[in-house]
Amino acid sequence: MAADEIDYNIVFPDAGTSERHWQGTKEPVVILLGWAGCRDKHLSKYSSIYNEQGCVTICYTAPLKTVFISESFGYKELRSTALKLLEILYDYEVENSPIFFHIFSNGGFMLYRYIVELLHSDKQFSSLCVIGAVVDSAPGSGNVRGALRALTATLGPQISPVIRYILLGLFAVAVFLLRIVLYPLTKYIHKNHYDAVQDRPPTWPHFFLYSRADQVIRHGDVEFFMGTVKQKGVAVHSFDFLSSPHVSHFRDFPDQYAHKCREFLVCCMKDMEETEKKKRHHVQSH
Repeated sequence: MAADEIDYNIVFPDAGTSERHWQGTKEPVVILLGWAGCRDKHLSKYSSIYNEQGCVTICYTAPLKTVFISESFGYKELRSTALKLLEILYDYEVENSPIFFHIFSNGGFMLYRYIVELLHSDKQFSSLCVIGAVVDSAPGSGNVRGALRALTATLGPQISPVIRYILLGLFAVAVFLLRIVLYPLTKYIHKNHYDAVQDRPPTWPHFFLYSRADQVIRHGDVEFFMGTVKQKGVAVHSFDFLSSPHVSHFRDFPDQYAHKCREFLVCCMKDMEETEKKKRHHVQSH
């Protein structure tokens, strides 16, 4: 099975919890896309926000090499990963449930970009019903310093200082050349995640959770992106945590963060139900 080739975690809620929260409606399937270097134990804390609300959750984090190397050099390796992730919905027969995304940092957003493109273009997935997306600490664009901070944090202290500095130096040169100096030319071959989604955004609502204290993703990048997709008709919601570091909003403000995510999910479900009611009414009146 194609989906077996990627390392993901899927959790089904107990029937009682789903019924209590969704009362006969199909429970949402929440797909969480982790940041570069994110471990299962980190992502499971976020998935529990939704499991406790009676949702199915699928957690996946793209390998470091695809985030820092493949994407930087224009290899679309993450596209096949996106395809496999969507096929999981069919493997577990939840393709008719409402789909909701929770994306973390550029590592998650790079993968989300290819998922969006497949949902736009692949007839196989045209029947999937995506109701919304939470975007945590993303997206960022052309920030070499932020990318270096992300890679440094991801490598961790176990890497020897010499190897670390060599890797950081090579990565900085590659990103600076390919993603900044030559980008006006290379974008015609391979747009970055920021421009690709901004140019052709998905139609479902987005909730951006970010912080002006983030040292990896500039808050100005997030705000510019929000403004652009909003002009294109996307329903945009946002919250600036002001003081929390990169992908640390839940750690610093656990209750507020969980409440905002659940509240947004409930709103997206209500919007979906209203849309379905209008469709049924339209069909009956003709």
